[in-house]
Amino acid sequence: MIANSGCRACRDGEPLDFAFTMAFQPILAARAGRVWGYEALVRGPEGQSAASILDRVTDATRYRFDQAARVRAIELAGRLFPPDSDARLSINFMPNAVYEPAACIRASLEAARRVGFAHHRIMFEFTENERFRDIAHVERIVREYRRQGFITALDDFGAGYAGLSLLANFRPDLIKIDMDLIRGIDADAGRGTIVSGLVAIAGALGVSVLAEGVETRAEFDALRALGIDLFQGYHFAKPLLEGLPHVAGFTDAERSAAA
Repeated sequence: MIANSGCRACRDGEPLDFAFTMAFQPILAARAGRVWGYEALVRGPEGQSAASILDRVTDATRYRFDQAARVRAIELAGRLFPPDSDARLSINFMPNAVYEPAACIRASLEAARRVGFAHHRIMFEFTENERFRDIAHVERIVREYRRQGFITALDDFGAGYAGLSLLANFRPDLIKIDMDLIRGIDADAGRGTIVSGLVAIAGALGVSVLAEGVETRAEFDALRALGIDLFQGYHFAKPLLEGLPHVAGFTDAERSAAA
Protein backbone atom coordinates (compact mmCIF):
# COMPACT_ATOMS: atom_id res chain seq x y z
CA MET A 1 0.00 0.00 0.00
CA ILE A 2 2.84 2.40 0.80
CA ALA A 3 4.50 1.76 -2.54
CA ASN A 4 1.28 2.35 -4.46
CA SER A 5 0.59 5.54 -2.50
CA GLY A 6 4.09 6.87 -3.20
CA CYS A 7 4.03 6.11 -6.92
CA ARG A 8 0.53 7.57 -7.26
CA ALA A 9 1.65 10.79 -5.54
CA CYS A 10 4.51 11.12 -8.02
CA ARG A 11 2.31 10.51 -11.06
CA ASP A 12 -0.35 12.91 -9.87
CA GLY A 13 2.26 15.64 -9.44
CA GLU A 14 0.87 16.80 -6.10
CA PRO A 15 2.71 20.00 -5.19
CA LEU A 16 4.79 20.34 -2.05
CA ASP A 17 3.69 23.00 0.41
CA PHE A 18 7.17 24.54 0.56
CA ALA A 19 9.65 25.88 -2.00
CA PHE A 20 13.29 24.90 -2.43
CA THR A 21 16.11 25.14 -4.92
CA MET A 22 19.73 24.01 -5.29
CA ALA A 23 23.22 25.35 -4.68
CA PHE A 24 26.16 23.86 -6.56
CA GLN A 25 29.61 22.97 -5.23
CA PRO A 26 32.42 21.75 -7.50
CA ILE A 27 34.11 18.36 -7.32
CA LEU A 28 37.67 18.64 -8.56
CA ALA A 29 40.01 16.21 -10.28
CA ALA A 30 43.45 17.17 -8.98
CA ARG A 31 45.69 15.43 -11.52
CA ALA A 32 43.74 16.82 -14.44
CA GLY A 33 43.45 20.20 -12.72
CA ARG A 34 39.82 20.66 -13.66
CA VAL A 35 36.24 20.41 -12.47
CA TRP A 36 35.08 16.78 -12.48
CA GLY A 37 31.51 17.63 -11.54
CA TYR A 38 29.18 19.57 -9.26
CA GLU A 39 27.11 18.41 -6.32
CA ALA A 40 23.58 19.81 -6.13
CA LEU A 41 22.76 20.73 -2.53
CA VAL A 42 19.26 21.50 -1.31
CA ARG A 43 18.67 25.08 -0.20
CA GLY A 44 15.73 27.35 0.45
CA PRO A 45 14.72 29.84 -2.27
CA GLU A 46 16.73 32.56 -0.53
CA GLY A 47 19.65 30.34 0.45
CA GLN A 48 18.21 28.88 3.64
CA SER A 49 20.02 25.81 4.94
CA ALA A 50 19.30 22.28 3.78
CA ALA A 51 18.26 21.40 7.33
CA SER A 52 15.54 24.06 7.29
CA ILE A 53 14.10 22.45 4.16
CA LEU A 54 14.53 18.82 5.16
CA ASP A 55 12.82 19.53 8.49
CA ARG A 56 9.67 20.15 6.47
CA VAL A 57 9.85 16.79 4.69
CA THR A 58 7.45 14.36 6.35
CA ASP A 59 6.94 10.66 5.76
CA ALA A 60 3.96 11.61 3.60
CA THR A 61 5.99 13.95 1.39
CA ARG A 62 9.34 12.13 1.37
CA TYR A 63 8.75 10.43 -1.98
CA ARG A 64 7.51 13.58 -3.72
CA PHE A 65 10.35 15.67 -2.32
CA ASP A 66 12.98 13.15 -3.42
CA GLN A 67 11.56 13.12 -6.94
CA ALA A 68 11.19 16.90 -7.10
CA ALA A 69 14.73 17.49 -5.83
CA ARG A 70 16.21 15.26 -8.53
CA VAL A 71 14.26 17.00 -11.27
CA ARG A 72 15.13 20.47 -9.95
CA ALA A 73 18.85 19.59 -9.86
CA ILE A 74 18.81 18.22 -13.41
CA GLU A 75 16.87 21.17 -14.80
CA LEU A 76 19.27 23.68 -13.22
CA ALA A 77 22.29 21.72 -14.44
CA GLY A 78 20.89 21.77 -17.95
CA ARG A 79 20.65 25.53 -17.72
CA LEU A 80 23.92 26.28 -15.88
CA PHE A 81 26.48 23.80 -17.18
CA PRO A 82 28.37 24.98 -20.27
CA PRO A 83 27.11 23.30 -23.47
CA ASP A 84 30.47 21.69 -24.18
CA SER A 85 31.02 20.52 -20.59
CA ASP A 86 31.40 16.87 -19.62
CA ALA A 87 31.08 17.69 -15.89
CA ARG A 88 29.01 15.28 -13.83
CA LEU A 89 26.02 16.23 -11.73
CA SER A 90 25.88 14.67 -8.28
CA ILE A 91 22.45 14.35 -6.66
CA ASN A 92 21.67 13.15 -3.14
CA PHE A 93 18.73 10.80 -2.89
CA MET A 94 16.77 9.10 -0.14
CA PRO A 95 16.87 5.31 -0.56
CA ASN A 96 13.99 4.91 1.88
CA ALA A 97 11.87 7.05 -0.45
CA VAL A 98 12.41 4.82 -3.50
CA TYR A 99 9.60 2.32 -3.85
CA GLU A 100 10.42 0.60 -7.13
CA PRO A 101 13.82 1.51 -8.61
CA ALA A 102 13.00 1.30 -12.34
CA ALA A 103 9.73 3.22 -11.96
CA CYS A 104 11.07 5.85 -9.57
CA ILE A 105 13.92 6.83 -11.90
CA ARG A 106 11.59 7.75 -14.78
CA ALA A 107 11.14 11.38 -13.76
CA SER A 108 14.92 11.82 -13.61
CA LEU A 109 15.37 10.27 -17.05
CA GLU A 110 12.60 12.43 -18.50
CA ALA A 111 14.13 15.59 -16.98
CA ALA A 112 17.55 14.70 -18.38
CA ARG A 113 16.09 14.15 -21.85
CA ARG A 114 14.09 17.36 -21.65
CA VAL A 115 17.14 19.56 -20.94
CA GLY A 116 19.60 17.56 -23.04
CA PHE A 117 21.73 16.38 -20.11
CA ALA A 118 23.31 12.96 -20.76
CA HIS A 119 22.16 10.69 -17.96
CA HIS A 120 25.52 8.88 -17.77
CA ARG A 121 26.87 12.17 -16.34
CA ILE A 122 24.51 11.94 -13.36
CA MET A 123 25.77 10.53 -10.06
CA PHE A 124 23.36 9.52 -7.32
CA GLU A 125 24.70 9.69 -3.76
CA PHE A 126 23.16 7.74 -0.92
CA THR A 127 24.40 8.52 2.56
CA GLU A 128 25.79 6.16 5.16
CA ASN A 129 24.11 8.35 7.79
CA GLU A 130 20.59 7.24 6.83
CA ARG A 131 19.40 4.02 8.41
CA PHE A 132 18.19 1.82 5.59
CA ARG A 133 14.93 0.04 6.31
CA ASP A 134 15.71 -2.75 3.86
CA ILE A 135 19.33 -3.38 2.83
CA ALA A 136 18.29 -5.76 0.03
CA HIS A 137 16.03 -3.04 -1.39
CA VAL A 138 18.89 -0.52 -1.41
CA GLU A 139 21.05 -3.10 -3.20
CA ARG A 140 18.34 -3.36 -5.88
CA ILE A 141 18.29 0.43 -6.24
CA VAL A 142 22.07 0.65 -6.72
CA ARG A 143 22.05 -2.29 -9.15
CA GLU A 144 19.23 -0.76 -11.21
CA TYR A 145 20.81 2.70 -11.30
CA ARG A 146 24.11 1.26 -12.48
CA ARG A 147 22.27 -0.81 -15.09
CA GLN A 148 20.64 2.39 -16.36
CA GLY A 149 24.08 3.97 -16.75
CA PHE A 150 24.09 6.30 -13.74
CA ILE A 151 27.10 6.70 -11.45
CA THR A 152 26.52 5.65 -7.83
CA ALA A 153 28.28 6.98 -4.75
CA LEU A 154 28.26 6.27 -1.01
CA ASP A 155 28.36 9.61 0.82
CA ASP A 156 29.74 10.35 4.32
CA PHE A 157 31.77 7.15 4.25
CA GLY A 158 33.24 6.37 7.66
CA ALA A 159 30.68 8.32 9.68
CA GLY A 160 27.51 6.25 9.61
CA TYR A 161 25.88 3.05 10.69
CA ALA A 162 27.29 0.22 8.65
CA GLY A 163 30.65 1.33 7.26
CA LEU A 164 32.54 -1.29 5.33
CA SER A 165 29.54 -3.62 5.13
CA LEU A 166 27.73 -1.11 2.90
CA LEU A 167 30.76 -0.95 0.61
CA ALA A 168 30.88 -4.75 0.47
CA ASN A 169 27.17 -5.08 -0.24
CA PHE A 170 26.61 -2.23 -2.67
CA ARG A 171 29.93 -1.81 -4.52
CA PRO A 172 29.21 1.78 -5.59
CA ASP A 173 31.33 3.46 -8.24
CA LEU A 174 32.64 5.97 -5.73
CA ILE A 175 32.92 6.60 -1.99
CA LYS A 176 33.08 10.05 -0.41
CA ILE A 177 35.21 9.97 2.72
CA ASP A 178 33.50 11.86 5.52
CA MET A 179 34.94 15.22 6.50
CA ASP A 180 35.45 14.11 10.12
CA LEU A 181 38.17 11.75 8.88
CA ILE A 182 39.61 14.51 6.67
CA ARG A 183 39.79 17.28 9.24
CA GLY A 184 43.40 17.95 10.28
CA ILE A 185 44.68 14.83 8.54
CA ASP A 186 47.95 16.58 7.71
CA ALA A 187 48.83 16.61 11.42
CA ASP A 188 47.13 13.38 12.55
CA ALA A 189 48.95 10.13 11.81
CA GLY A 190 45.96 8.07 12.96
CA ARG A 191 43.62 9.68 10.47
CA GLY A 192 46.25 9.28 7.78
CA THR A 193 46.52 5.55 8.50
CA ILE A 194 42.74 5.07 8.42
CA VAL A 195 42.27 6.99 5.16
CA SER A 196 45.25 5.22 3.58
CA GLY A 197 43.60 1.89 4.42
CA LEU A 198 40.29 3.02 2.92
CA VAL A 199 42.03 4.12 -0.26
CA ALA A 200 43.71 0.71 -0.53
CA ILE A 201 40.44 -1.18 0.03
CA ALA A 202 38.57 0.97 -2.49
CA GLY A 203 41.34 0.53 -5.04
CA ALA A 204 41.24 -3.26 -4.66
CA LEU A 205 37.47 -3.15 -5.26
CA GLY A 206 37.74 -0.81 -8.25
CA VAL A 207 35.94 1.99 -6.39
CA SER A 208 37.00 5.63 -6.77
CA VAL A 209 37.62 7.80 -3.70
CA LEU A 210 36.59 11.41 -3.14
CA ALA A 211 37.66 13.47 -0.13
CA GLU A 212 34.88 15.86 0.90
CA GLY A 213 35.01 18.76 3.31
CA VAL A 214 38.59 19.77 2.52
CA GLU A 215 39.23 23.14 4.16
CA THR A 216 42.99 23.75 3.99
CA ARG A 217 45.86 23.41 1.54
CA ALA A 218 47.65 21.18 4.06
CA GLU A 219 44.72 18.74 4.10
CA PHE A 220 44.62 18.79 0.30
CA ASP A 221 48.34 18.03 0.01
CA ALA A 222 48.18 15.24 2.60
CA LEU A 223 45.24 13.59 0.87
CA ARG A 224 46.89 13.81 -2.53
CA ALA A 225 49.96 12.11 -1.04
CA LEU A 226 47.67 9.23 0.02
CA GLY A 227 46.60 8.73 -3.60
CA ILE A 228 43.25 10.56 -3.64
CA ASP A 229 42.45 12.51 -6.80
CA LEU A 230 38.88 13.77 -6.36
CA PHE A 231 38.18 16.61 -3.91
CA GLN A 232 35.41 18.81 -2.64
CA GLY A 233 35.31 21.45 0.08
CA TYR A 234 35.44 25.07 1.14
CA HIS A 235 39.16 25.23 0.35
CA PHE A 236 38.16 25.21 -3.32
CA ALA A 237 34.69 26.78 -3.34
CA LYS A 238 31.59 27.24 -1.24
CA PRO A 239 28.23 26.22 -2.74
CA LEU A 240 26.63 28.91 -4.90
CA LEU A 241 22.85 29.26 -5.04
CA GLU A 242 21.63 28.42 -8.55
CA GLY A 243 25.10 29.06 -9.96
CA LEU A 244 28.54 27.55 -10.56
CA PRO A 245 31.11 29.06 -8.18
CA HIS A 246 34.63 30.16 -9.05
CA VAL A 247 37.23 27.55 -8.10
CA ALA A 248 40.26 28.43 -5.96
CA GLY A 249 42.77 26.44 -3.94
CA PHE A 250 44.73 24.93 -6.83
CA THR A 251 47.96 26.27 -8.24
CA ASP A 252 47.65 29.05 -10.80
CA ALA A 253 47.79 26.53 -13.64
CA GLU A 254 45.19 24.31 -11.98
CA ARG A 255 42.87 27.24 -11.31
CA SER A 256 43.07 28.22 -14.97
CA ALA A 257 42.23 24.71 -16.09
CA ALA A 258 39.35 24.39 -13.61
CA ALA A 259 37.72 27.73 -14.34
